[in-house]
Amino acid sequence: MSETETTGASYAAAGVDIEAGDRAVELMKEWVKKTQRPEVLGGLGGFAGLFDASALKRYERPLLASATDGVGTKVDIARQMGVYDTIGHDLVAMVMDDIVVCGAEPLFMTDYICVGKVHPERVAAIVKGIAEGCVLAGCALVGGETAEHPGLLGPDDFDVAGAGTGVVEADRLLGPDRIRTGDAVIAMASSGLHSNGYSLVRHVLFDRAGMSLDQRVEELGRTLGEELLEPTKIYSLDCLALTRTTEVHAFSHITGGGLAANLARVIPDALHATVDRATWTPDAIFDLVGKAGQVERLELEKTLNMGVGMMAVVPADSVDVALTTLADRGVDAWVAGEITDRGDRATGAELVGEYATA
Repeated sequence: MSETETTGASYAAAGVDIEAGDRAVELMKEWVKKTQRPEVLGGLGGFAGLFDASALKRYERPLLASATDGVGTKVDIARQMGVYDTIGHDLVAMVMDDIVVCGAEPLFMTDYICVGKVHPERVAAIVKGIAEGCVLAGCALVGGETAEHPGLLGPDDFDVAGAGTGVVEADRLLGPDRIRTGDAVIAMASSGLHSNGYSLVRHVLFDRAGMSLDQRVEELGRTLGEELLEPTKIYSLDCLALTRTTEVHAFSHITGGGLAANLARVIPDALHATVDRATWTPDAIFDLVGKAGQVERLELEKTLNMGVGMMAVVPADSVDVALTTLADRGVDAWVAGEITDRGDRATGAELVGEYATA
């Protein structure tokens, strides 16, 4: 028998490095600590994260809101570029901006990082980005899991996912029931592609157009890789600020499915949202994807956010305060449409007109 056959098997020999995992936990502790809220009990390393629910006693009828998500194939851009400390912003945005849509305040989040091989500094960088995102969303990172999957993932491959919880007072719950004819639809600018549609984007730009991540693209003003890795904007605190300063009827997080489909999710059956393309100019990356892949506009619009990451539906007399609040917070926003009776239209939201030229 060979020496390998006579030596006892071990977890390390199978490809799982427990010591590397322990080191990763130590490296990430300082970043997790920065996200702590007063309600969080204990530290990193326990079997479960603890959140003091007595903080909810101030609510008359607290409703817990939860969401879970990942960031799709954008992780492959991070892997290829060797940049790991921004993808966490994307993860927090995808989870917590879903939660805030109903008016809920983000409370806490947990993450799951799956890797082919634990590189402690790399895992810590991913968690650093998640922690920074949690700070921007106003929530705590109470725990998570790092799993090593040798044989299923390559040594440099990884994926991330997360779950979050928020709370909203029952009588302040936002959604379709509040929307009325005559309401205005306010658009909030995205920071680029965000975290949806990357399978199409990668196919078009790399497979069809033969572009490379280190290629500088003049219309983008930077390399393609820098553009594609731009973190998803986190709107949670901006949306909550709106609910405090003026009346808001609904929010819509523009993610997979595009603007019209996501806006339609919060429009009641009898009403219709019309969004005028002429009110904004999509960023150059959207035009680049469209032209490079000869992608039809409707296909782009049902896949990508086209420059709008979040929308708010507010009464017409709340528009000025809403726009001022967002401007004060550094959010580029504008009135993009209105709510009318649906009539015989089949869908709850549509885009009309032509995009404005820069």
